[in-house]
Amino acid sequence: MSRTFPSACRRYGNACGQWDDARSMAQYFALHPDNPQQRLIRRAVAIVRNGGLMVYPTDSCYALGCHIGDKGAMERARRIRQVDEHHHFTLVCRDLSELGQYAIVDNIQYRSLKASTPGSYTFILRASRDVPKRLLNPKRNTIGVRVPDHNVVRALLEEMGEPILSSTLMLPGDEMPLNDMDEIRTRLQHDVDVVLDGGSCGVEMTTIVDLTGDLPAVVRRGKGSTAPFGVPA
Repeated sequence: MSRTFPSACRRYGNACGQWDDARSMAQYFALHPDNPQQRLIRRAVAIVRNGGLMVYPTDSCYALGCHIGDKGAMERARRIRQVDEHHHFTLVCRDLSELGQYAIVDNIQYRSLKASTPGSYTFILRASRDVPKRLLNPKRNTIGVRVPDHNVVRALLEEMGEPILSSTLMLPGDEMPLNDMDEIRTRLQHDVDVVLDGGSCGVEMTTIVDLTGDLPAVVRRGKGSTAPFGVPA
């Protein structure tokens, strides 16, 4: 099912707490979480390729996503989240082969990645030359990457043929990511271009693991088990 949000004559607050009923409203696609409709996936990807910003489900929580090369859409995501240029986006990849195009992975790191993907993890790795400089940690030359275990994301990535630039759907002042679809639609209808409803994702963010050192370091405990990295769950 696809449709735009409710009538523009009804006024809602946007993500920044402002009120505006004159702007265009996002499209809304209701997707089957296990077998997402390919025609809706194609439409969503076309919007993203054309500079659009989407809300989409993952195996941890909902996220904002855009094209990896779209600086304008990335800046819109920053404004929605009210984060500065130091905020790090994540590259969401289809598989380890695609991940390896954007991150430098040695044999030891590869074994850790293979044992824990797909899954609810974000890994910090040295960035390859294919990563735009604006996405890098300027001091460490690193990038956050992940391979989610979610059929909607897999379908998006298959259609895209490249990673999604992504950030958790955590709005200013909130203590946890948005998960209720009515609230997502109400608060973001004027700020994004398409919302993909894949059902409840939960509110637990990914576990972040830094693989750049001699041993894996858990930076943030989240949905993914820390046991594979030698840290008790």
